[in-house]
Amino acid sequence: MANPALILASASPRRRELIARLGVEPQAIAAADIDETPHKNEQPRAYAQRMAREKAAAVRSDHAHVLAGDTVVCCGRRILPKAEDEATARACLALLSGRRHRVLSAVALASPDGTVRERLSETIVRFKRLDALEIEAYIAGGEWHGKAGGYAIQGAAEGLITWISGSHSGVVGLPLFETRALLKAAGFVIG
Repeated sequence: MANPALILASASPRRRELIARLGVEPQAIAAADIDETPHKNEQPRAYAQRMAREKAAAVRSDHAHVLAGDTVVCCGRRILPKAEDEATARACLALLSGRRHRVLSAVALASPDGTVRERLSETIVRFKRLDALEIEAYIAGGEWHGKAGGYAIQGAAEGLITWISGSHSGVVGLPLFETRALLKAAGFVIG
């Protein structure tokens, strides 16, 4: 039995790799062009869920399911930015050094009939205390660019993490357990 048509609302190569682990191949990739600015006083959980829903809505199709996700790194109630420059990455890493933080990964699946199903993964991550040389070495590697919180867990940063509780794939960018549940509920056949 063939799966329904699926559009992945993300240009992220990591999300494409992750969804492939479920044996699901999107028929199309369409990055959602939306404003990702948090609302004033918006809490991290609500922000992640809103971003996933808005991305799915921006790519909505009458002929295919649309899967969208958003990953937010937060320290307390503070939403950390996607690092687009070294100064931002350095500030994020200094803030996360030696402490726990949360990674919220929201997934939304919009059906052709307009129904939207959602799931949220919450993971707690703890970095070792980073000295200035470790931060500069990580910055020099460039993995931080465009990453929420200034790091990519699937790269060199994994060697700086002392403890994780939750979904590793959620920190990478698409929580597979939650995504699998959404797809199965929508009629996808997943091994």
